[in-house]
Amino acid sequence: MRNRPNRPPRFARILGRWPSAPESRRRGIARVLLVAGGTLCVAVGIAGIFLPVLPTTPFLLLATICYARSSARFYRWLLTNRWCGEYIRNYREGRGITLKHKLLTAALLWLTIGYAVGFAVPRWWAKAILLGIAVGVTVHLVRIKTYRREASRSRLSAPKSSPEESG
Repeated sequence: MRNRPNRPPRFARILGRWPSAPESRRRGIARVLLVAGGTLCVAVGIAGIFLPVLPTTPFLLLATICYARSSARFYRWLLTNRWCGEYIRNYREGRGITLKHKLLTAALLWLTIGYAVGFAVPRWWAKAILLGIAVGVTVHLVRIKTYRREASRSRLSAPKSSPEESG
């Protein structure tokens, strides 16, 4: 996969500019609709964590855009959230997804779709559709850039100090 410079995701470029900071100047009904839309997107994104057919990332990124254009408080909450804040920041800044998240996502995907295909879905064509979705999502996960934390890299490559230097 080729390296691209840090730039916003394609859908953010289509929607206009990627907001870098909250724009809390919006008032009235537009602000209320953006906050409501962002909250709905967060709810659907969280549901997507547990339902493998429902994507998580696009909804969380859309919620980020809605909050950035309407509420500094919600925007800050989403980006500093302990469950999805780092995930959103890494994806938004073009760093990718950690290997841990990729493996967890693939495992949950195949467990739930495997259960559905094996026990819950009786029709062969529905099983084929579910397996096709699982393969497509897996291919997408593999193609997403894998993020490696810089702190762990610098610790591993940092030269060890000798006793003479510390004295």
